[in-house]
Amino acid sequence: MKLEHRSLSRLALPLKALFDRFALAALIIVSIALLLLGKADNGLLGAVGIRVSDALVPVLAAAVEPINASRRAAAQIGELFALRQENARLRDHNQRLLEWQAKARQLALENAALRQLLNLEGGVAPPTAVTARVVADAGGPFVHTVLVDAGADRGVVKGMAAVNERGLVGRVIEVGRRSARVLLLTDFNSRIPVMVEPSRDQAILAGDNSREPGLTFLPLNPRMAVGQRVVTSGRGGVLPPGLAVGRISAMDAHKVAVAPLADWDRLEYVRLLEYSRVVPPETLARLQREVYGPPPPPAPAPTVAVPPDGAGAPIQ
Repeated sequence: MKLEHRSLSRLALPLKALFDRFALAALIIVSIALLLLGKADNGLLGAVGIRVSDALVPVLAAAVEPINASRRAAAQIGELFALRQENARLRDHNQRLLEWQAKARQLALENAALRQLLNLEGGVAPPTAVTARVVADAGGPFVHTVLVDAGADRGVVKGMAAVNERGLVGRVIEVGRRSARVLLLTDFNSRIPVMVEPSRDQAILAGDNSREPGLTFLPLNPRMAVGQRVVTSGRGGVLPPGLAVGRISAMDAHKVAVAPLADWDRLEYVRLLEYSRVVPPETLARLQREVYGPPPPPAPAPTVAVPPDGAGAPIQ
């Protein structure tokens, strides 16, 4: 047994040396071949990669198609919801437009009826309006006026009504070339003919240097109440009728107070309206007679009976 083992060991040693030699040579040859292939056959490797890509494109396309289909379906569903919302919004908008159209037609018919009733001409021009800015406030315990930056060079004349976005502010009392002074409703010298709605009681709004002027020259049996609206009556032909003035805030035995709509603390811009140029005084008087009725006849003068000579002598 020992002899056989020794003989096999002697035979394996040369074979191992030969295998190691050829293995090293084979590895060197393979390495050189790979280097040469990497240097010289880039086009071959690229062609192989393109073919693999071409083979994988249909597979990838088929795999991605369900995802794209789901995205398209989700987009279409979102568009359908958006279209439904837009359709509902347009339907509501159309309904509001139809309502406004019906109201406009009703107002047009009412305007035509009123014009026919008052025998107004359709081509009457609107009142002259000048926008001015309040540049100075002469407010105080005794004077309630403001100075505006518009004067005669812009067509401002004495007596114009001064209004803002809320209602009547006052009237122009002095006019310069580039400025004008507006007497506010609250000034002691302010007197504005007004009418109370809906009772249609005529009165004069008289300022008393307080924030709430009062009504004077009331009718014998007034039907006004607290909270009713006060507007200009247009009597006198200076101020246009229907301008909002304020609301009755309090009533007692001494005063019927009116709270003006204008905010005196935030009075920045006013519009000056001239009414007498548009409607002649005779036309205004005719319209006032048709709307308010004829003025009351003047009270007859007291008659004094003259006794004959020598008769009716006072008894001593």
